Amino acid sequence: MWFTCKIKFNKVSEEGLMTKVQETYLLDALSFTEAEARFLEEMAPFMNDEFEITDIKKTRVSELFTSVDSLADKWYKAVVALITLDEKSGKEKRTNCPMYVQAANITDALHNLHAGMQGSLSDYVVVSLAETPILDVYPVKLDTETNENPA
Repeated sequence: MWFTCKIKFNKVSEEGLMTKVQETYLLDALSFTEAEARFLEEMAPFMNDEFEITDIKKTRVSELFTSVDSLADKWYKAVVALITLDEKSGKEKRTNCPMYVQAANITDALHNLHAGMQGSLSDYVVVSLAETPILDVYPVKLDTETNENPA
């Protein structure tokens, strides 16, 4: 399961003023409890001051396409309709799937989405593509020896 987690904390602005900011992250976890614990673990090294987790909610993610491009600092949410044929009626059926794509801009996001979908056996249509407030994504960490979640 994936969770969208929001955190609020004080940050020094470019003008040197202390301002309260809220940031959004996407995290892979088995439950709300694990999501909160993992999020605290991921955020603690970056926080010098007090911070507050303001929201944790389940987020549907069908696919996640990361990028190795160092300029790919944004996350985009794509809704992709997978097209299948109903064998009984012969009608086309569309299933909307939310996918997240890392890219530098929306043009790159569309390119990365198509590149990630190349191996798909289904026909598909991109229904929507929009930038999200997500700053980073934390997939589950697997134990390299067993390929299992150590939690």
